[in-house]
Amino acid sequence: MTQLDATDIKILNVLQEEGRITNKALSEKLGLSTTPIFERMKRLEKDGVIAKYVALLNHKKIDRKLTVFVSISLKNHTRSYLEKFIDEMNQFKEVQEVYHIAGDFDYMLKIVTRDIETFQKFILANLSVNSNIAHVKSQFVLSRDKFTTAYKLDT
Repeated sequence: MTQLDATDIKILNVLQEEGRITNKALSEKLGLSTTPIFERMKRLEKDGVIAKYVALLNHKKIDRKLTVFVSISLKNHTRSYLEKFIDEMNQFKEVQEVYHIAGDFDYMLKIVTRDIETFQKFILANLSVNSNIAHVKSQFVLSRDKFTTAYKLDT
């Protein structure tokens, strides 16, 4: 695990809220010069603490109004079958997140589509043809009350 000091944590917290902030603005915000900020950010990226930079899109603005959490049970649980399933799910643009979970199901998928008809087509064309899927349960999102990838770190 990478050791994070108070300055690293401050950098990470700011970046999670303002991903496009310049090194200059970040250094001013934290009261440091740009060189140490730049060096710390490069180290955090190299160490994998910062995995990637992304933009969070407003799904309604891009006509993706339906979010569905799909729980899946698999028939076969050998490593090769699990890896194949993950590889297949990663190929579908509708599948935004894949979680291997414990409990009544094996996987939880977050799927975002245009509407219920598009979701139905996705299920029929992609999930129903997978012979290793034993059971599928869908839960439809009524409203999204928090939308972030930020994890506020304590200093």
